[in-house]
Amino acid sequence: MQENKMLRRFREGQKLELPEMLSLIVSLALPAIAGQISQVVMEYIDAGMVGHLGAEGSAAIGLVASTTWLIGSLLACAALGFSVQMAQFIGAGQHKKAKNIFYEGLMVILVWSILITVVTVGISGHLPYWLGGTGKAAENGAAYFRIYAMSCPILAINWFGSDMMQSTGNFMIAGVAQILGCMLDVLFNAFLIYPARILSLGTLTVWIPGADLGVTGAALGTLLAQLVSAILLMYVLLFRTSILRWRRGDRFSFRKEDLKRALLIGLPVGVEQTIQMTAQIFLTKIVSPLGTIAIAANSLAVTAEGLCYMPGFGIQTAASTLVGQGIGAKREDLVKKLSMITVGFGMAVMTVTGALMYLFAPWIMAILSSDPSVQQLGAAVLRIEAFAEPLFAAEIVANGVFRGAGDTLVPSIIITVSMWFVRLPLAWFLAPHIGLEGIWTAMAIQLSLQGIVFLLRLRKVDFHKVM
Repeated sequence: MQENKMLRRFREGQKLELPEMLSLIVSLALPAIAGQISQVVMEYIDAGMVGHLGAEGSAAIGLVASTTWLIGSLLACAALGFSVQMAQFIGAGQHKKAKNIFYEGLMVILVWSILITVVTVGISGHLPYWLGGTGKAAENGAAYFRIYAMSCPILAINWFGSDMMQSTGNFMIAGVAQILGCMLDVLFNAFLIYPARILSLGTLTVWIPGADLGVTGAALGTLLAQLVSAILLMYVLLFRTSILRWRRGDRFSFRKEDLKRALLIGLPVGVEQTIQMTAQIFLTKIVSPLGTIAIAANSLAVTAEGLCYMPGFGIQTAASTLVGQGIGAKREDLVKKLSMITVGFGMAVMTVTGALMYLFAPWIMAILSSDPSVQQLGAAVLRIEAFAEPLFAAEIVANGVFRGAGDTLVPSIIITVSMWFVRLPLAWFLAPHIGLEGIWTAMAIQLSLQGIVFLLRLRKVDFHKVM
């Protein structure tokens, strides 16, 4: 695979002018953004196809959405502890250590994902009812969550493979795998969600087979798409990368220092994500009494907003790789400057996407739901959130900078405190007075304050001490 030439120059200590730094950031960020957007499009596909089955279908997924985010975050955090070390070892030219960390991480992520599967399958039948769901929505939510839980090892390998690919500096393959998964999700969902039907194209009629599985079909379609994406990523990593590919006679060992550092990097983020997603579950319980329309609108609006902020997460991965490899290569002369430029780039991109979300909110919601009440309420809350997107970008990308440096404890504390002491109390207070709009107002305020704190911390951080 062809290596990013600008990234290699950066590692080798060559001087980079401002246009070259911008070119390096964009060359890494664009494939990552495309991959992140494809993941959101996949959620749009699931939500839109299920949403057109009616409000109950959207409510079913909405009931368990916060818990699926929690599980995904726990899987991602396990991968993070190894991918940061991978980037730093590659930056330092220590390829044997990079290869060993890859195989260590693969074994750990597999064991971790199997443990999560056992626990989540066990609670799958009860979870929607614990979260306030009733009737058909709770029944469908349980079926959806059960399949998601069983797919955890596949999701973990997919996430791990993507992180490791990006840590090597190859964002293109990671993006292609995610886009392929999105396209396959469309195909699988078309067959699995709906019943067999006749499609008329002018004078031509085409019979399309269908399993008529509804919400369950959406979960299965996503699982199969993720499986194909995971296979592609692992094939490239194991057989095509010059640094990581498997060779006969290869051995790896569990190094105590690697595992300890992975724990120190990943554990604060894992605890933060667990606490944060627990707060999201509490928010679900605040939303549930507002009724089926509010649950559906909240779930679909969260999905819709993802298209706005996922470019930020794409830029975040570029920031983590740049900082990780820069620290490994001892490029303290450029790491701080690149970090500031990358955060500014992320804020600019999400200012644009926030403006677009505000303008097209009704149209976006119409794609995701056929229910006029859901469309109207969802568009209203999206327009509230649009104002927070620039500062949300600051938090997202600056967090990527800190993660690339292995600095995860303080950012995790900031996020946890802002969630529990700003968003939750405000949402609890405002929901009875102005409904779902109050909950989203609380979120916009919390994300804005959080972004300001991250900007202040980034300004003060001294990468010389980290290095």
